[in-house]
Amino acid sequence: MEQKEFAYRRVLLKVSGEALGGAAGRGLDFDVIRALCRSIRSCAEAGVQLGVVTGGGNYWRGVKDGGGKMERSRADSMGMLATVMNSLALAEALEQEGVPARVMTTVEMPRVAESYNHGRAMHHLEKGRVVVFAGGTGNPYFSTDSAAALKAAEIGADILLMAKNIDGVYTADPKTDPTAVRLDELRYDRILAEHLNVIDSTAACLLRDNAIPTMIFALDPPENILRVVRGERIGTIVH
Repeated sequence: MEQKEFAYRRVLLKVSGEALGGAAGRGLDFDVIRALCRSIRSCAEAGVQLGVVTGGGNYWRGVKDGGGKMERSRADSMGMLATVMNSLALAEALEQEGVPARVMTTVEMPRVAESYNHGRAMHHLEKGRVVVFAGGTGNPYFSTDSAAALKAAEIGADILLMAKNIDGVYTADPKTDPTAVRLDELRYDRILAEHLNVIDSTAACLLRDNAIPTMIFALDPPENILRVVRGERIGTIVH
């Protein structure tokens, strides 16, 4: 498989925690994770540089799970730790598939993972290693969408891929509204102006200001990652 088959040289992949939990959306579904890693391996073997940001919702969603029950900063810190657990599991699965991987975390825990450093991250990417970014932004009050947007900008990603449990952006919730229609294209300005629940406003602003497109698509099947990196339009493109 040659690099010329692919539309992007460097990508940032955001995988929700719920997606890593499989059908249950909780804990870790290693069948799902291994299938995800095989798709990542195919991209990496072709020379595509990959950074990955995981959510933590399969264990804990800071503001949602802790809202009204505990102080926001502590609840968000628990969410950051959830992303570290997911990142370690993903890196282990990648290594088992023969893909060199490094976990870098914004929350310093040197006995568990490398502390995030931009220069080291770029070195790993250039060496063909998949870099799994853990810990979100390292600060409370920011979502992992914002962390993904930030890391996409920092590594100079050609595109941000958001693999979700839904196959794109709809005009309404397709689970409750049978008239909902999937949008093929969307602009960040519309997300911000209409307060659309697609990605949070901080992430939308950062991506818009750095001219980084986002493809939102379904992780099931995991081969969708390959299709997107090859340039196929299978979800909703935001630009």
